[in-house]
Amino acid sequence: MKRALNHMTVPNLGYASFLDLAASLECVGVEVRNDLGRPLFDGMDPVAAGQMAQDKGLRLVGLSQVYPFNSWSDAIAAEVRDLIAIAKACGAETISLIPRNDGTETGNGERHANLRIALKNIKPMIEDAGLVALIEPLGFPRSSLRSKQDAVETINALDAAHVFKIVHDTFHHTLAEGGPIFVGQTGIVHISGVVDPALGIDQMEDEHRVLVDAQDRLGNVAQIRALLSAGYDGPISYECFSPQTHALADPASALRQSFEFISSQLAAEAA
Repeated sequence: MKRALNHMTVPNLGYASFLDLAASLECVGVEVRNDLGRPLFDGMDPVAAGQMAQDKGLRLVGLSQVYPFNSWSDAIAAEVRDLIAIAKACGAETISLIPRNDGTETGNGERHANLRIALKNIKPMIEDAGLVALIEPLGFPRSSLRSKQDAVETINALDAAHVFKIVHDTFHHTLAEGGPIFVGQTGIVHISGVVDPALGIDQMEDEHRVLVDAQDRLGNVAQIRALLSAGYDGPISYECFSPQTHALADPASALRQSFEFISSQLAAEAA
């Protein structure tokens, strides 16, 4: 399992400390975000930020995010261009595209048309840059793109599988009622757990996403096992949104314990 770390899991850490944490956890890389309420890379020049990650033995596996990418406009086009430019400067391998998630533009025809328009426009930008764009279906009922299958079918219809991949997020996969895992089209895997026994699936929100342990209700181990067994060999990145996780006094120990729990479960079931 190739470990990675999304900055949302430890948003209180500065960029350099975040990299140090990921390196100490033996991660292959990190995902950096522009939605943490402060400048990307804490205001560091992207070239220098990329070099700092490289010096610590880390890949920049992802740069997030453009939202809502599937409500196409001149402003969204500019955001995509800007994020691509930063990704090229810092050496990030991918950029993230997040669909509208406010309960609007959810009708079948509207959803499919908006997705196709956005991807058709983004495709040449990503091709020219030599990057990959990660599309993340969100499993919430209010999401304008819940289904990985919808994303994959549109990507294939545009002959764009070389520039667009999907995110398999264990939380959103559960909320979207499971379904095919599309290993060949998966560019990264996001993991997080939900442990509150009182929550129905339809009540789960980002704020409930914590570290995975034996009380996990999302079936993270089973999902990871299925992905690995089917040939997935990319990063598996921790992405927790819970204030409880953000407030951990010793995130390094907690993350190491959780990663090792997952690995031990995978090893036990493989034996």
